[in-house]
Amino acid sequence: MSPAPARPALTIRHAVAVLLPLALAGCSLLGGGDREPSTIYAPDPRVTLDASAPTVEWQLALVAPQAARIVDSSRIAVRPLPGELQVYRGASWAKPPPDMLQDALLRALEDSGRIPAVARQGAGVFPDYKLLTDVRRFEADYAGKAVPAAVIEVNAKLVHGRDQSIVASRTFERVTPSAGTDIALVADAFSRGMEQLTGELALWILTTGDAHQRSQHPGEPR
Repeated sequence: MSPAPARPALTIRHAVAVLLPLALAGCSLLGGGDREPSTIYAPDPRVTLDASAPTVEWQLALVAPQAARIVDSSRIAVRPLPGELQVYRGASWAKPPPDMLQDALLRALEDSGRIPAVARQGAGVFPDYKLLTDVRRFEADYAGKAVPAAVIEVNAKLVHGRDQSIVASRTFERVTPSAGTDIALVADAFSRGMEQLTGELALWILTTGDAHQRSQHPGEPR
């Protein structure tokens, strides 16, 4: 199978045929009305924090991530050519990517034992810090190659709970090559990418929050 053309222009069809022969098997355009049975992929990244991560004494709330509609969707996005975004036919995520990323981060911090309390905002935790995230990209990108890479891009802001000031902001990006064009292999690349990005993000949160807390309370014993 090959993706349905985004428009009737022959030049686009020919470009896809020349640059990506057979590479997009199982794809369809956004809004394609696909009613085929769908295989549901549920990545389950398990993150072990870097040994350098500090043990902190403050609490953290995770604000619901922000994302564009194409990202905040169960459809699995693929970019065959620059400026063209499609989705895989007959496949979907068990949860939208922003939810998967927040779940992975929450579990990584909880399981680390390096923070006394972390929860989603509104879960009853009175946080010293809040994490705001914007999931900018979560797509398989061919980038002119025969095999796609799982691209995940997230901007994170750590906010001080007391005065709502932004302590720090950083953009995280992982580009994880897939082992092939099959959607199962692409989903595995996303799982590996989430594991790496979540580990980096969790380490940054603890390190950045710890440094800020120390600057606010110099000389206090830990």
